[in-house]
Amino acid sequence: MNSFKDVIGHDDILNYIRIASKSQTVSHAYIMYGEKGSGKKMLANLFANTLLCEKGLEDPCNDCGACKQIEAGTHPDLIYVTHEKEASIGVEDIRRQIGDTVDIRPYQGKYKIYIMDNAQIMTTEAQNALLKILEEPPSYVVIMLLTDNVDALLSTITSRCVMLRIHQIREELIASYLVANEGIDEEYAKALAAFSRGNIGRAKDYLHNEDYKAVVTSALSFLTNIGEMSTSDLINRVKEALKYKVTINEYLDIMLVWFRDILLYKATYDVRKVIFVDRLKTIKDLAMRCSYEDIQYIIDRIRESKKRISANVNFELTIELLFTVIKEICG
Repeated sequence: MNSFKDVIGHDDILNYIRIASKSQTVSHAYIMYGEKGSGKKMLANLFANTLLCEKGLEDPCNDCGACKQIEAGTHPDLIYVTHEKEASIGVEDIRRQIGDTVDIRPYQGKYKIYIMDNAQIMTTEAQNALLKILEEPPSYVVIMLLTDNVDALLSTITSRCVMLRIHQIREELIASYLVANEGIDEEYAKALAAFSRGNIGRAKDYLHNEDYKAVVTSALSFLTNIGEMSTSDLINRVKEALKYKVTINEYLDIMLVWFRDILLYKATYDVRKVIFVDRLKTIKDLAMRCSYEDIQYIIDRIRESKKRISANVNFELTIELLFTVIKEICG
């Protein structure tokens, strides 16, 4: 069921939905943008459900005929745009699913709503076809484009849409959600929340992903034993990291949390702020031996390595240089 009370965070989006629905100042087109797993689909569905609910409340009633149809996936005025090719949304997808149906008035209620996930994979031709619809949409049409890369959309598209950015959620909210809904202990929930970088979908993926647990084990093993490692050990660690190439950002995020722990402990001596509390002895030792400048330098190098890898700079060389820097400072 869709309900405002089930949403964790995103107060700004929820307030917008409430105000727009109540005042009937709904735009013809929206772009919801944010990272994968940030809640775009959930919020778009909630927005659509609020607009289509027969009782016209600020929160869907989940009891009327329209709400039950939405839950069953059978509401005739809520259309999810699909695409035949996995990697792209083509012009025929837009014409067939939106262009050919947009002039048909809603079967029920005031609105006819189209939701398109992964809008960033629309071809240029598809975007131009959509643009023609956005230039003069029927009064009852609402189009919601969901994307994790808003820069891939034409400026002529974005200029005609209300932009709703899906922000990160506070770590404490994610941790509380995981404890309440996933049945894990508070310390593990805090760690997952820290790794997730404000993304509850990512935190849930980490919880149920065995590969991710292997990445955590690998990263922590490297970080806690770096002082005893020879050059050949370091090279082997680089090769081990390469096994997790598809999750290298997660590997580096674990490192960021580790050095954040060291920095926070050094500044506050408060173990309650430490995520890797089971490695507290090593964290205390590194906090005593490393300067603030050293720890911040490592954090900056990790962030720079993430950017370089995203830019397709040589992966193995980037990781080897990073590990060498960490060994020189912490070894």
